[in-house]
Amino acid sequence: MQISPDSLFAALAHPLRLRALLLLQREGELCVCELTHALHVSQPMISRHLAQLRQAGVVSDRRQGQWIYYRLHEALPDWAAKVVAQTALGVGNQSPFSEDHAALAAMPDRPGSACCA
Repeated sequence: MQISPDSLFAALAHPLRLRALLLLQREGELCVCELTHALHVSQPMISRHLAQLRQAGVVSDRRQGQWIYYRLHEALPDWAAKVVAQTALGVGNQSPFSEDHAALAAMPDRPGSACCA
């Protein structure tokens, strides 16, 4: 997979995309409903930003029933994966990233159970 530094940093430039990406880095894979809950945004808004991340080649998705799950793209170049990992490590305990993780952890009925919130 080829992704240019310009494409990666443009994808990370929006605060909502960065927050979503850092949650994905931390959790591995998340359903759209988990991201909407953790980030306190509407489904259309997060879906639009996830589509931009997918088009940039930063994330990939899979469908399971009615749910769509996102994760870091498995073919993300090593340098790009390291940028995301180091960013998550460096700011994960800061606001708003720590609050995003706490909101996700407190979400009832997370996927894997019968339904999403």
